[in-house]
Amino acid sequence: MALRLGLIVNPTSGKNTGARIGTEAVTLLRAAGVEIVDLSALDARGASEKGRAALTAGAVDALVVAGGDGMVHLGTNLCAGTGVPLGVVAAGTGNDIARELGLPVRDAAAAVDRILAGRTHMVDAARYVMPSGEERWFVGVLAAGFDAVVNERANQWRWPRGRMRYNLAVLRELPVFRPIPYVLELDGERRETDAMLVAVGNGPAYGGGMRVTPDAEFDDGLLDVLLLHRLPLHEFLRVFPKVFTGAHVGHPAVEIIRARRVHLEATGIVSYADGERFAPLPLDLEAVPGALTVLA
Repeated sequence: MALRLGLIVNPTSGKNTGARIGTEAVTLLRAAGVEIVDLSALDARGASEKGRAALTAGAVDALVVAGGDGMVHLGTNLCAGTGVPLGVVAAGTGNDIARELGLPVRDAAAAVDRILAGRTHMVDAARYVMPSGEERWFVGVLAAGFDAVVNERANQWRWPRGRMRYNLAVLRELPVFRPIPYVLELDGERRETDAMLVAVGNGPAYGGGMRVTPDAEFDDGLLDVLLLHRLPLHEFLRVFPKVFTGAHVGHPAVEIIRARRVHLEATGIVSYADGERFAPLPLDLEAVPGALTVLA
């Protein structure tokens, strides 16, 4: 019986290379005798609906997403907790999750080889239960500080496109940004602080190589909570670029705490996870060990 793979492609990933790499992957998979069920749609919501219907009906043996971290996020929200394996053809700009999982990046042939090999790796995922009871998941990093504020500002603009829009939002936000008062509960231990940056890492990196929680592991059953406490703006500007190497963790204003359950509360903050708009604070997160099966 032929392997049946559900496939969701984001054609605009990686400055429109997603379509090319996705097409190459489809060609290679079909040449190997794999049956492809195309679950792509005009937008993420449509793809999620088609994917969820296919998984619920048991119509596919595994789900494969082709794109960047946003597509991995979409696939995680379809597969986490189901036992259905997720394959990744990394074709985005950042590809932080795929890279940190040791998966091929922008190499359709290597990604297809991994998928066809059929070996799996159980990784943790972070779960948030919405007030409606619906579950939302992320597998990389959740941002809930300065970076989230910048993302929220950038997403209100239609121009410019791509990375330039984010850079411009940083320049607009910096002069008016002030430390944010937070209330946290980490495995039941309450603390209050004013912070510039708060991130919750199931994995180590986000934002195209920013190793914000550099020691986070995908399979330790814990979340790494980073707090960059109150700093003068000039010192914040000196520390923030160090996240690209992970060197920021040596600064005295940086604190990282590991916890299984995280409650995060602040006024007016919308969190972003795996680069996608996630949920407004307050929210409760839980690391679920082995929630996601990755074709790795």
